[in-house]
Amino acid sequence: MTRNFCALCSWAIALGFVFYTAHTVSADVRLPGFYGNHMVLQQQQPLRFRGWADAGEQVTLQLGTESKTVKADAEGQWSLELSSREASKQPLRIIVRGANNSITLDDILIGEVWLCSGQSNMEWTVAASRDAQQEIAAANFPMIRHMKVSHRPANAPQSDITAEWQICSPETVANFTACGYFMARKIHQELDVPIGLINSSWGGTRIEPWSPLIGFQNVPALADIHQSVLGRTPGTESYRTTLQKHATDTEQWLVQAKKVLTSATPQSLEPLAANPAFPSSLVPFQSHQDPTMLYNGMIHALVGFPIRGAIWYQGESNHGEGLSYFEKKKALVEGWREVWQQGDFPFYFVQIAPYQYGNEAPEILAEFWEVQATCQQISNTAMVVINDIATLGDIHPPNKQDVGLRLAQLALQHDYGRVEVVAHSPELEAVEVLPGKLRIKFRNSGGGLKTRNGQAPSHFEVIGPGSMGFKPAVAIIDGDSVVLEAAGVAAPVAFRFAWHKLAEPNLTGATGLPVGACRGGKVPEFSELMPDFDKYQIVYDLDLNQLGPNFKYQVDNSQSIKSFDRIAYLLELQSTDRGEQKILVAMDAFTDSAGKIGIPTVASQASFAVDISNLEIFTNEAGLPNGAKRVKGNIEFWPNNYGAGNAQKVSGALGNAYDIGDEMSPPLDGYGCMQVHDTEAKQTLFAINHWKLGAQADVGIGNSSGQNKDWTFAANAGSYSQKRLRVYVRSK
Repeated sequence: MTRNFCALCSWAIALGFVFYTAHTVSADVRLPGFYGNHMVLQQQQPLRFRGWADAGEQVTLQLGTESKTVKADAEGQWSLELSSREASKQPLRIIVRGANNSITLDDILIGEVWLCSGQSNMEWTVAASRDAQQEIAAANFPMIRHMKVSHRPANAPQSDITAEWQICSPETVANFTACGYFMARKIHQELDVPIGLINSSWGGTRIEPWSPLIGFQNVPALADIHQSVLGRTPGTESYRTTLQKHATDTEQWLVQAKKVLTSATPQSLEPLAANPAFPSSLVPFQSHQDPTMLYNGMIHALVGFPIRGAIWYQGESNHGEGLSYFEKKKALVEGWREVWQQGDFPFYFVQIAPYQYGNEAPEILAEFWEVQATCQQISNTAMVVINDIATLGDIHPPNKQDVGLRLAQLALQHDYGRVEVVAHSPELEAVEVLPGKLRIKFRNSGGGLKTRNGQAPSHFEVIGPGSMGFKPAVAIIDGDSVVLEAAGVAAPVAFRFAWHKLAEPNLTGATGLPVGACRGGKVPEFSELMPDFDKYQIVYDLDLNQLGPNFKYQVDNSQSIKSFDRIAYLLELQSTDRGEQKILVAMDAFTDSAGKIGIPTVASQASFAVDISNLEIFTNEAGLPNGAKRVKGNIEFWPNNYGAGNAQKVSGALGNAYDIGDEMSPPLDGYGCMQVHDTEAKQTLFAINHWKLGAQADVGIGNSSGQNKDWTFAANAGSYSQKRLRVYVRSK
C-alpha cells in the first residue's frame, strides 16, 4: 500500500506544475479530455485517476462498486488511486461527483492498454493497408478500443488532451493505427480480453520531439540538447542568467540612446551601436520537430494513465545519424519510464524497412539498422525485423498485418506467458574463421535456418586481408549457421549481411521470421593494403570535425619523431551521398621535420610547393589510380592564400584554373592549402583547404565535380558526417 501511494505521489508531482498552468478555476469537477465512454483501463495495476475542481472541493470517484473520496488541493488539482482489477468484458460505469456537478462515463472495460507512437508508419491506417476492404469488413471486435491523439506541439508540458475512444467495428476501424490494430487483434484473439490502443503518432517526425526533458538530462551524450531546452524554459537558472544579461545590456544601450536623443551637441558623441539582439538561445522552439515539443503536447497528459507498454515505429526521419540514434532512443524510452512511474514497462519497436532514399549511399541505412538492433540493449525492449515485407519504392509498406503480428508475438511471449511463441528473428551469435571460409552462427533460429524461396541465402559478403572491399559470398546453411566463401578472397576474416538500403534477403529462421542486417569479424584496416605499412608509425591523428582556427590533434607524436624517409597520409570520409571514401598515399619524404608534415598552419612553418617521388596510392574511390606504384606526384602545402596560376610550371596543368601547381600568394595566414596530386594522371588525390572555417572548409578525395578540381571554394566539409586524417612516417 505504501509503495502504491508513493508511486501516486510521484506521478502527481511529475504533473503538478502543468496542472497549475493549465487549470482554469471552475465550479465544475473535471476529468482529462481523454477519459471517456468506451475507455479501456489496464488490468492488474492500481488505477490512477486525476482531474480538477475548486480548491478544497471534495471529489468522489466511483468505478463499479468501488469508490474513493479526495479533496482538491489549493491549486484545484486532485488525484486518487483505486484497486487493481483483472480483465473483464463486463462494462463498468465511472461516476465522478463534485459539489456542483457529476460526470458519468459508460462502457468502461478492464483489459490491456498499449501506447502506439512514432511517425507515419505507426500513424498509417487500416484503410491504407494491404487488403483494406476485406480487413475493414471483418473488423467486428467490440472489445478492441482506439483513441487518437490530435497533432499538437507545445513548448511546455500540457496536462490535458481531448480525444475520443472508439469501439472497433467496420464503421470505425478504417482510421485506426494499422500496426496497433493488427497487434491488438492477435492479442485479443489469443487472450480473449479487451484491448485499448492509445495512438499518439505523427508522420515525418524525428525522435527528439517525443522525448521528455528528463530523458535528455539522463543521457550525457545529449547534454547539448538538454541545455538547449533548459535555456528556453522560463524559470530555469540558465534562462534567467541569459535573460538577465540581455536585460542589463539593453538597459545600458537605452542609457546611451537617451544621451544621443537629449544631447545638445549629439555630433560630439560616439555613434550609437545597434541595440543588443535578443539571444537566440532564449527563443522558444517553433517547430514540431524540436526537442520535447511532441512529448509536451501529445504524451505528457497521458503520463500516469496505466498502460501495459508501448510500441514504436519510427526512424526514417533520423536514419542518417548512425550511433547517435541509440542515445536518443535511450532518452525516449528511459525518459518515458521515469515520468510514468510504472517501472521498466515493455517497449517494442519496428526496424524500418528497405527503401531507396534517393541518391544516398547504400550503407547508410544498413548502419542505421545495426543501431536499431543495438537499441535492444535498453532493458525490456525488443525489435521486429521487416526486411521481407518492404516495398522499395514506398517508404510505407502496406503490409502492416505482419508488422502487427510480430509485435503481438513479442508481447505474447514476454508479457503474457506464452513461452512457446517464437517471437524473435535470428540474431548473430558468433563468427568462426575457418580455412578459406567463415562460419556465421545465429541464435533464435527456431530450430534451424532456411530461406523463403528455397534458394541459397542471399546478400552475404566477405572481406579478407588485402581485399579492396567486400565481395559477394556463396552461403550454405548448416543448421543454425551459415558457411561463407568467396572467389578472390582466400582468407575471409569478416562478413556483412543485407548491407544495402535495398536489401531484401531471403534468410529466415525455421518459423519464417527474417534475419536482419548484421556484420561481424574484424575488418582489415585500410592501411593493410600497403604491403610495408607495418614499418610506419603514426605522427598525427585529427578528427576533421574539429577543424577550425585553433584545432588540436587527437594524437601528436611529432616531437618524438627524429628520422624518416617516407611519409603517408590516410584520409577517411563518410557522407550520405558518396558513402565511405578512403585514400592512403605514401611518398618519399619532402622534409626532415615531422612538425611540418601535418596541416600546414602558420605555426608549423610548413610551406611546400614541390614535386614528390615514388608516390603510392591505395583507395576505394572509383576513377583514381588505385594500387599505383612509385608514380610522380606534387604537393601544395601552405597557410597562405593562393591563385590559379601555374607557378610551378607543372606539365599539363592549367594557368587559369585551380588544379595542380597553383601559385602561393599573400597573406601568410590566408586561405590555406593542403593538396596532394598525381601529376601524371592530372588527378587530385585529396585536398584539405581553408581549415579555419571548420564545417565550411574544403575537403575531398579525387577530383571535385564542382567548379574547381582541387576542391577550392567547395566549402563542403560539413557534408561529411565522419572525416579523419592520419599522418604516418617510415623511420630510417
